[in-house]
Amino acid sequence: MKTYDVLIVGGGLAGASLALALKPLGLSLAVVETLSPETRRASPAGDRALALALGSVEIFRKLSVWDKAAAKAVPIHHIHVSDRGHFGKTRLHATELGVEALGYVIPARELEQAVLETCAHRAVDFICPAEVTGLKVLENRVEIRLKSDRETWRCQARLVVAADGGNSKVRQWMGIGQRVQDYGQVALVSTVECEKPHRYTAYERFTSSGPLALLPLAKRRCALIWSQETQQARKLQSLPSPEMEARLQQAFGWKLGALGLAAPLRAFPLRLIRAERLFGERVVIVGNAAHQLHPVAGQGFNLGLRDVMVLAGFLEEQQRRGGDPGAFTLLERYAKARVRDHDRVIGFSDGLIRWFSLSTSFSALGRNLGLLALDHLPPLKRRFSYQAMGMDQESGFL
Repeated sequence: MKTYDVLIVGGGLAGASLALALKPLGLSLAVVETLSPETRRASPAGDRALALALGSVEIFRKLSVWDKAAAKAVPIHHIHVSDRGHFGKTRLHATELGVEALGYVIPARELEQAVLETCAHRAVDFICPAEVTGLKVLENRVEIRLKSDRETWRCQARLVVAADGGNSKVRQWMGIGQRVQDYGQVALVSTVECEKPHRYTAYERFTSSGPLALLPLAKRRCALIWSQETQQARKLQSLPSPEMEARLQQAFGWKLGALGLAAPLRAFPLRLIRAERLFGERVVIVGNAAHQLHPVAGQGFNLGLRDVMVLAGFLEEQQRRGGDPGAFTLLERYAKARVRDHDRVIGFSDGLIRWFSLSTSFSALGRNLGLLALDHLPPLKRRFSYQAMGMDQESGFL
């Protein structure tokens, strides 16, 4: 029976990125992934646009991934935040902060391909396609049951990392619960053709029915992420394209000229989900297995990527000391180290939804004065900009 130092369950962006970060440490490691590369490339989920904070781009540079992905990414030079029907707005510009971009937008499929190509170049061991069907925690290791099309077998690991997404089986087997808040909304996702050039601007427009984001893509296209109450979203999906486009135009306005759908609308339910714990005995959870956020501020994937790098940092330190990668004290330190970042980002995203969902005239006046203050007070604006970039104002990185 083969024994690994670290077994990563889930070969998506979080799990594969962790494998790249750990590969130079000399640990014996493997990644278990249920989807074959061909199935993953063909998945509709690969069409979704990822908003990468500048801090995440720096991480991918360190992992030697960005050179492969950069040509497929579109920079965000400006961010425009507004409240429909009101006077308040905030505008952020990369040049004001002396950075190349505030972030980048890239199709998930392109980033996944770049990460997997780098894993192949680094000879990361992928057990794929295969799934974990159970695990048992022993005294100083975890025994894992695996299944592929034709066989079942077992292996062992000193540490298991659950990077297997929001419905993480590993998290469930470890008895780690979740706190779930259903927003009663879905995100309508598509690609939009714009009459006018977007000039590398990301728009976040808060409307009475929910936030509407347009993120710059190649040429005159933008990725649409429109949050709607569930019933209203179903109605919009059932409309003929011209009528749906008219509704979108009314909600967003004419800043980009006429808007036309360039891809079918897809709907994804919106919930705030947070694991009650980040670790169990010899098991730790990262990424979507630990948290799922509303897409309003585009922070979810970036937060998960920071999980990965913080865990990799602790494991590197432990490896230098010749310590146990699954030690309780290490996993406890990791969990404590992530609390502040999780609280801050989750609080920020959830707070925006609550703040802009208030419909009283007093609350509308308050938030629009807040947007104006943010736009005109440099210290406040700089702090907000660093939050959007996934970076820390003092040290440069979170």
